[in-house]
Amino acid sequence: MNTSQNPTHGRLRFSLNGLAAGFRACLPVALGVAVYGVLFGLLARQKGLSLVETQSMSLFVFAGASQLIALDLWSPNLPVASLIITTLIVNLRHVLMGAALAPVLTRLSARQAFGSLFFMTDESWAITLARMVDDSRQKRETDGAFLLGAGLAVYSFWNLSTALGHLLVRGLDDPAKYGLDFAFTAVFTALLVGLRPRRHDILPLIAATATALLCARLLPGKWYILAGAIAGGATAAFGPEPRPEPRPESGPATASRTEKHP
Repeated sequence: MNTSQNPTHGRLRFSLNGLAAGFRACLPVALGVAVYGVLFGLLARQKGLSLVETQSMSLFVFAGASQLIALDLWSPNLPVASLIITTLIVNLRHVLMGAALAPVLTRLSARQAFGSLFFMTDESWAITLARMVDDSRQKRETDGAFLLGAGLAVYSFWNLSTALGHLLVRGLDDPAKYGLDFAFTAVFTALLVGLRPRRHDILPLIAATATALLCARLLPGKWYILAGAIAGGATAAFGPEPRPEPRPESGPATASRTEKHP
């Protein structure tokens, strides 16, 4: 069987071209990530972390939200149990994110899949998901290295910017005064626009937003992140079936309607 003609079977190609395409596609978002990478480096220095400690966290943990949460809890008597539980709750969303990319990940080798997943972030996931949707519409096969390339773009800029924030940025005792705390919101708003939500995405988005806001008000900690993700996913899974998108007609009938007559 020629698996290149059957997009649901066989291994996906995993090429340097796909890696480069993912890196380029995620580059504008990675520049936005660098803004709050600088913020993390600055806050880490203010908390007393050395450059080696700060960069070790960025290199080996590589989870912006969890790293900032760790800084919030950082103290001489570090609450290890609270830190582990909080970061676990925040990162459980990656289970749902990985499931969304299963059509690609299950067609890669274990080394390719798990290597790509280490570098996966919210940003690289959103860019890759958008590429998967576009590839499906265009009836073409996704390059398996796209996710890795997108993740490497974020990884590179995150680590460079955390080092920059720790070493060079001085005098920003209150980053919020300069609007740096809005970088998270700006990046994720841009990602949402880039995903181009369609009509059948509106109900899951409303469910996720309403659930997250309600849980943020009623529950302690970061449970609202997981609750919103589950609510949106469940609404999409068990809600009404999306209507197929209309396809442009082709053939003589279309030509006759579009032909201009004198």
